[in-house]
Amino acid sequence: MVKGDFSNQDVAKHYEFMKRLCDLTLSVIGIIVLMPLLGLIALAIKVEAPRGRIFYSQIRLGKQQVPFRMFKFRSMVSDADAQLEKLHAKNEVTGAMFKMKEDPRITRVGKFLRRYSLDELPQLLNVILGSMSLVGPRPPLPRETQKYTTDQLRRLTVKPGCTGLWQATSRNQVGFEEMVLLDLQYIQRRSLSLDSWILLRTLLVFIRPTGI
Repeated sequence: MVKGDFSNQDVAKHYEFMKRLCDLTLSVIGIIVLMPLLGLIALAIKVEAPRGRIFYSQIRLGKQQVPFRMFKFRSMVSDADAQLEKLHAKNEVTGAMFKMKEDPRITRVGKFLRRYSLDELPQLLNVILGSMSLVGPRPPLPRETQKYTTDQLRRLTVKPGCTGLWQATSRNQVGFEEMVLLDLQYIQRRSLSLDSWILLRTLLVFIRPTGI
């Protein structure tokens, strides 16, 4: 995989232009092709909780710490954010991130969606809107970045992505520190060939799901 020479402004501009073109093209095609699946997911969420929302949105930080609203299919109970404070002691990863394998807030439909990463599909809209890319570091919550070191903040020097190097290689077998290292490796080595490789590896999640 070729490392991008981002000290060369022409190389950097060409990469960013082509990356944006690929993001738009693949996201629009993806939404059109997946429309029947998106409809079935929305129906399943509504059947399980008729009064609950189908979509869930959350403020995340993007490139240069600019806040934006990230979209997902709702996979947790409606008051999941309010319950989080009570679960902090059960966090299973170190660092500025919360992850719990048997999170009691996840619904039955949500468990299936997360197993196959289907809850992430609405982020294709974020890609079209330009707040996210298909490939890049995962966007953190504002409260998480308050604990970041200067080096960890380098994750926010590029546009965040729906998937990235750590998801494509280690999935949920890494802690926060390892995730940051992989994200920084991606930022240093990013190129169209690496982006393509990550997208292909991510597709394997749908074939051999592990969940998050």
